[in-house]
Amino acid sequence: MSFLRYIGKNRLTITFVLLGLLIFLFIIIPLAKMVFSSVSDTETLWETLLDPEVSGAIGLTLFAALISTIVGFFLGIPLAYILARNNFPGKRLVEGLIDVPIVVPHTAAGIALLFVFGRNFFLGEAFEKVGITFVDSFAGIVIAMIFVSIPFLIDSAKEGFKKVDVRLEKVARTLGASPWQAFFRITFPLAWRSILTGNIMMWARGISEFGAVIILAYHPMIAPVLVYERFETYGLDYARPVAVLLILVSVIVFIVLRTLAYRGDKS
Repeated sequence: MSFLRYIGKNRLTITFVLLGLLIFLFIIIPLAKMVFSSVSDTETLWETLLDPEVSGAIGLTLFAALISTIVGFFLGIPLAYILARNNFPGKRLVEGLIDVPIVVPHTAAGIALLFVFGRNFFLGEAFEKVGITFVDSFAGIVIAMIFVSIPFLIDSAKEGFKKVDVRLEKVARTLGASPWQAFFRITFPLAWRSILTGNIMMWARGISEFGAVIILAYHPMIAPVLVYERFETYGLDYARPVAVLLILVSVIVFIVLRTLAYRGDKS
């Protein structure tokens, strides 16, 4: 009777737990099945890891995502601060346009980038004069990753800046701090966790990018493109070990970074 009474009083919680469990299993089961089915074949997994093409592609992916995140940090944080602290005509439109790369099909995003940074277009020609090309190059991979992942950083940093009481900045200014000093000594340190979270999400999204990269810079080959090529050329069994290695590396690094970001958070 007590169990039935408990169910009667907690129908909402139990229903939400069951529904949440379904979507959680939907996310976890495919990944777990693929990983554990490959981990059991350690010899194949180890041979794949030692393959220079695979290790090079994974390393290139992680490094390109890191560079794109660093560039996004320096370019995105100022915009996030402006959006958090200022109201101006068209602000909602700007915020909406910033999020467009999230919803645009990424193959279409790659074509759009190609029309700006391709060799036959203005920016592409301008950069090529100083020795920088974006088609089939590391620079192309980086800008493709920036384009599709920068909204995560801007949105997270913007919310972090909004949580910082503007009165603290004003007090710092009345005590003689310059706007730069108030930002770096007050605002940035108080918003750092949201900024770090945005950086982690941007880095993670960059690692997983495929559509825009394959249009703009098929070579040098990053890991998602390598998985696709091996699947198309040799089939599922040949592509699976590469996919598993990429998932394992990404998950490990992602968990470490998220743990650091939320260290000391009691919520």
